[in-house]
Amino acid sequence: MNNSLFFKKVEFFSSAYLRCCIFIADNAAAGKKDFFTKKLYSKLIGNSVLLEDFLDIHGAKDNSNWYFYRELAAAVRHLSLAGYAQKHISTRLEFYELEDMGNFEEDAKENFIFLNNLLIKLAPVILKEAKRLNIYIQSHRYKPEDFMHIPTGVMLEYDIQDENQDVQKKYIVKIASQFLSVAKDFNKFRFYEPYLIEDIKKIVPNKINEVEMRRFEMLVHNIQSSFDSYVMHGRYRVKESEYKRLRSNFSIVFHLTQEIGRLLHFYERHLYQTGYKNAYKRTRQRLSEIIPPDKLLDKIVNYGVFYASHFLEGGKALAKKILNDNIERKQVAVSIPKDRGFHSRPSLLVAKIVRHYGGEVKLMVKDASFDASSVLDIQWAGGKIEKDKIEKVVFEGDSRAIDDIKILASVNYAEDTMGKGKPLPSELGYLK
Repeated sequence: MNNSLFFKKVEFFSSAYLRCCIFIADNAAAGKKDFFTKKLYSKLIGNSVLLEDFLDIHGAKDNSNWYFYRELAAAVRHLSLAGYAQKHISTRLEFYELEDMGNFEEDAKENFIFLNNLLIKLAPVILKEAKRLNIYIQSHRYKPEDFMHIPTGVMLEYDIQDENQDVQKKYIVKIASQFLSVAKDFNKFRFYEPYLIEDIKKIVPNKINEVEMRRFEMLVHNIQSSFDSYVMHGRYRVKESEYKRLRSNFSIVFHLTQEIGRLLHFYERHLYQTGYKNAYKRTRQRLSEIIPPDKLLDKIVNYGVFYASHFLEGGKALAKKILNDNIERKQVAVSIPKDRGFHSRPSLLVAKIVRHYGGEVKLMVKDASFDASSVLDIQWAGGKIEKDKIEKVVFEGDSRAIDDIKILASVNYAEDTMGKGKPLPSELGYLK
């Protein structure tokens, strides 16, 4: 390796990164608190990514002299990404219309301070390590005006009106259904009392891990992207307050899952004990002294996962209302399951269809109405059907579910006359 060229470039890619560290250390030493801005985070993110990439290309992962410096850059990268997401939540919180915030605002501030304190602890360690490696550190310092806050208190006039309400209606049905699906899936992580650290270690990374949280991040991001593209176009001052409130629920979850994913990546990749080489173990130990793994895990689960679950759950009733206000409704008369009627299996299949789409569907038996998303309700209806010798019933509600119920009924609810299951039509593959 040409050492002179390597040092020239490592100093180039370290320059702005180290100046940020000096800025953080100086402000912390002066007792200043409100200096972590989006501009500072973005500077830290961009420069730590470049430095980490540069070091990786030159083999720092396998070099005992440079490995710690490389790991410090990774720590800054992921903590800054998490801090940026948390800062975004804090600055947008007044624009969100969240009905049940619980203690979120207070806990969010505490989490923000926690993340910033980790970066404050890292800054002098990074500068010391740079000096050990003989990396030149520029004396020119950043000033507060280099990292100004974004909000000004001024709001531009809202003068763009939407005209195609039918397009909005079409997409809001899909978005509300997707939100309910994500909320249902995320419910497996729901809890009501804070986890003890020993219990957190049983579920991280076995149950709660970066891959799983990144999956939810992408799902919620897709919902928000569709919403902003086809429903609101990113507007905040709108008359459709219910739409705005729904967006608030999935927007805050999106940024929380962003934050959780970055912190889980850092924990799993840089703090979790999986390596066997002594150099890796020593570096993990040094990082753990700066970034306590137990405290990081506590914030990931008892703050991040808890509130992501809380806001998904909190948006379900609103999503259902919006869905039922906007769905296309229809009804269909279908035969009951031959010979055995609505016993457990056909009742479950019908209920699963309705739950899949999330819209309201009623099972009408003469003048009685039953909730078609409830297996128990359908079986209650089955008793009345059998008693009154009824051969046909009417399903009424969400047209998407109605179409699929019609398909299911056309194959005798996927069972023979003895009640044994038969293959489902391809259109109903999601019921498997």
